[in-house]
Amino acid sequence: MTTVTFGRLLFGTAVLAVAMAVKRERLPRGVRTWLHLTVAALLLNALPFSLFAYAERTIPSTLAGICNATSPLWGMALSMVALSEDRPTRRRVVGLGLGFLGVLTVLGAWQGFDGLDLRGTAMALLASLCYPVGWIYVRRTLSGNGHSNLSLIGSQLGVATLQLALVTPLVAGLPTAFHPVPLLAVAALGALGTGFAVLVQYGLVNEVGPTTAQMVTYFIPVIATAAGVLVLGEGLSWNTPVGAVIVLAGAALTQTRAPRATR
Repeated sequence: MTTVTFGRLLFGTAVLAVAMAVKRERLPRGVRTWLHLTVAALLLNALPFSLFAYAERTIPSTLAGICNATSPLWGMALSMVALSEDRPTRRRVVGLGLGFLGVLTVLGAWQGFDGLDLRGTAMALLASLCYPVGWIYVRRTLSGNGHSNLSLIGSQLGVATLQLALVTPLVAGLPTAFHPVPLLAVAALGALGTGFAVLVQYGLVNEVGPTTAQMVTYFIPVIATAAGVLVLGEGLSWNTPVGAVIVLAGAALTQTRAPRATR
């Protein structure tokens, strides 16, 4: 699975490298900046991508997508502690509680988690936790350093690719053969699902702002559920879509603000 993650990062980095070349973006400078990028690459790319790859060997794509959608909930909970400007409000606390209830519904907590692969689910939830931890780290260390977002993200993906290039031979060994269909699948995952997706998100952030752009996270469980049922033939019990709706409602509630009182 680390081989898949390495290929995903490699093709994703290639797309961003082309975009940086077209826009004539320069690589960041400074040892401290590259050290921060190394940590960000681990938290936002190498580690969560690998965890999701291993998790989906034992859990359905539906569950993986819902776990991914809990990332805004983790982010709001952590930002209340780590970021002084994000104060806990009644609306956010209710949203966090609602999201946690949705996760328990998806996991079937009243059944004692029967038939659930706890290890794979824990990996997926840990991967979703990596994203807000990484973004808080980036916000504290790399924001306002004078480099463009495209330059930082492209460099970050490049560092993550180097990290997996060092780890993959130790974990999975060197590949002995390259089959066309799996190679094309990894190339599509990297170029479209990582490189092109990052460029689209980069454009959304510039167009509508980071808060609104983050709303695309809520489409992940919908697409994952539809693809899992229609393409992979995965089973679907009632608690999965119901829990997903509760998770999305809780996540959306944490992202909204109470209307200001008017005079």
